[in-house]
Amino acid sequence: MHPHLFIIIIANILISMRGIKDAAFFDRYKFNIKALQNRDFKRALSSGFLHVDLQHLLFNMFTLFFFADIVIYELGVVSFYFVYLTSLIAGNLLSFYFHQREPYYTAVGASGAVTGIVYASILLNPGMKMFIYFIPIPIPSYIIGVGYLLFSIYGMKTKLGNIGHDAHFGGAVGGYIITLILAPWILEFHMWMVLLLAAPIFLLIFLKWNGKF
Repeated sequence: MHPHLFIIIIANILISMRGIKDAAFFDRYKFNIKALQNRDFKRALSSGFLHVDLQHLLFNMFTLFFFADIVIYELGVVSFYFVYLTSLIAGNLLSFYFHQREPYYTAVGASGAVTGIVYASILLNPGMKMFIYFIPIPIPSYIIGVGYLLFSIYGMKTKLGNIGHDAHFGGAVGGYIITLILAPWILEFHMWMVLLLAAPIFLLIFLKWNGKF
């Protein structure tokens, strides 16, 4: 494990465990619409290091562990932190946009940041393949990426489960944009994949523009 990935994981573990044990601490730093509207902007960052329980924490950290090294070794440590933190904030900004009329809406978790890292790794390693659940054959990562964003749109529309689909989507968009800025060579060599991954983003914009959300 790269030392800087270790730092991120330990920070998530320590802060999350404090939040799980201390309700006042959890409430002080979680994402909350009303608090953000009152200019408590630290929550846009701090909420990304809190998790509701151990299962939530472990899922995010295991996912980060499997994808972070690609970003670190392709872009460097500073860019890894930049992608991670920008994706985290982008996820929370999209959540704020979609829930701004719900003052008591709250959320926590590193999912936006982790999703941004996953999308960065897909762009940086187009040949990567993944296994999902009970499908016995590897699937190209960009196909899973597009499918996941489409599922997130569905989840946002139907309010499926107690999941921050908008934060996941926003994190993915953050990771997508920042990676293309940091590694513009992707546009030259893998434009087809860039456009394919952009399709769900434009779909969400179209749906929002036409009042479907």
